[in-house]
Order: sequence, then C-alpha cells, then structure tokens
Amino acid sequence: MIRVLLVDDQPLVRSGFRALLDLEEDIEVVAEAGDGMEGLALAREHLPDIALVDVQMPVLDGIETTRRIAADPDLAGVHVVILTNYGMDEYVFHALRAGAAGFLVKDILPDDFLHAVRVAARGDALLAPSITRRLIDQYVTQPLATGAGAGLEELTNRERETVALVARGLSNDAIADRLVISPLTAKTHINRAMAKLHARDRAQLVVLAYESGLVTPRNR
Repeated sequence: MIRVLLVDDQPLVRSGFRALLDLEEDIEVVAEAGDGMEGLALAREHLPDIALVDVQMPVLDGIETTRRIAADPDLAGVHVVILTNYGMDEYVFHALRAGAAGFLVKDILPDDFLHAVRVAARGDALLAPSITRRLIDQYVTQPLATGAGAGLEELTNRERETVALVARGLSNDAIADRLVISPLTAKTHINRAMAKLHARDRAQLVVLAYESGLVTPRNR
C-alpha cells in the first residue's frame, strides 16, 4: 500500500487529488495539510511513502518543507513530489536541490498523475528528459555549491557513466541498452553511486551530476 500525504493550501485541489487517489486499491491518503509546517508535523506522525507538496504555501513554503523533510533522518523514506501550477518556474530546480524526488504540474491528466505517484513510490525520479534539460539550462548558472561533486572520485568509471545517463533522463532499461548490461546491473550501479554521493534518490543524482560538471547542459 502506497501511503500519501497531501500538502496544499487550496482545499479544492486537495479534494480533487484525494478523490482520484481514494479510488485506487494500492494507494491510501493518510493525511492532509494546508501549509508546510502542518505538513511537516503530519509527515513525522504518519511517515508516508509520498508527500505531494505545493510549492507556494503560507507559513512554510514547499521548498523549505522539502528541505526539512530531506534533512530529517526519521523521514528518510518519504519521497517529496512538488506540485506546481506551471511546467517550468523558478522554484522547481531549487526544490530538487532541496531534496524533492520530482515535480508534477497540477493540470496533469488523472492517469498520468496516478502513474507518477507509483513511480515516485518506487524511488524513481519524476523528470522527463526534455524537462530535465530545460531545468538545467535555465537554473544551473550559479557557482558550484560547497561540496558539489564530493565523492565523484570514489565512483568507478561505469558508475560515472551510469550517473551521466541518469542525468540525461534515461530509465534503467534505456541505460542498460546503452551500456549493454542488464537492467538489474544498471540499477545496482545507480544504487552504489547514490550511496557514495549520499543522494536520496535519482533526482538528487541529476542535480549532483550537473553541479559537479560530470554532465554539462546542452545548448547553452
């Protein structure tokens, strides 16, 4: 059972998402919150698998809520998915840097929304290749963060190749095809790289890959 926490200051939005999720046998909405501070408290109380968090909220916004969840060792199993009204805005990349597993636009089709929740629950990043490139091209313009790239020297050549392909938005199957290995081996390389780089999930691997210079944005 996938346990979901809804965090959005608009009751109508929460009701719409809940109505969809409640119809699914493998998904349970465990709590709802109207702001980030309440959401953080409910995350600690219910330990959901997924926290769907609006990016703009009163009291505590989605980015800071994400940052606090990611920094709390007791919430290590909570995957934050940012909800936004726009396909691209200034908050999305900052949310990924804060520890979000991905983001969804609120006008997403119902079937795509349900699929995305299940993808996030598996620990996969919700980042389509085209969206990833646009995010990086627009927002990786600041100097490298302190410690960015730390641990890259510990990666094997194959692990570095794998991380680079994750950053390009490839799935495990696509990475396996590209490197002529099995999907299970690709997943193993990814998991080992995540452990060495202290990344929570694939989304953070994407951020680290670009911030460290392992991968460079296209069409700069």
